[in-house]
Amino acid sequence: MAEGRITDTERAEQTPPPGGLSVVSTATDGIRVLTLTGEIDHHTGEQLRQALDVSDSVRPRIVADMRQVTFMDSSGINILIAAHHTLTEAGGWLRLAAPAESVLRTLQIVGIDELIPCRLTLRDALEP
Repeated sequence: MAEGRITDTERAEQTPPPGGLSVVSTATDGIRVLTLTGEIDHHTGEQLRQALDVSDSVRPRIVADMRQVTFMDSSGINILIAAHHTLTEAGGWLRLAAPAESVLRTLQIVGIDELIPCRLTLRDALEP
């Protein structure tokens, strides 16, 4: 993984297959940044779960850049909650960056935005 600051233009853009999910993992200042593109549902959930795996990390910190997520169902919510608990127990944290309006509304309806910090931009999510 690349270390150091990344900018929006340096992010690898992936186009998932219809109904699919693309996950690009990079790192900046010791924070794992997961750029998610596509849909998070029961078909793509395992891919997200694997990307959020921190079993080999000490004090893991993850930002999920969600600006290109077009849909998320309850399986995505459950994966985020489980990851939040795992990361917190390991002394780390999970933050969500720039969720699209429809995804943010889902997060707000179920109260995830009260449990997991949701930031307006990737830059905000990377700040201490």
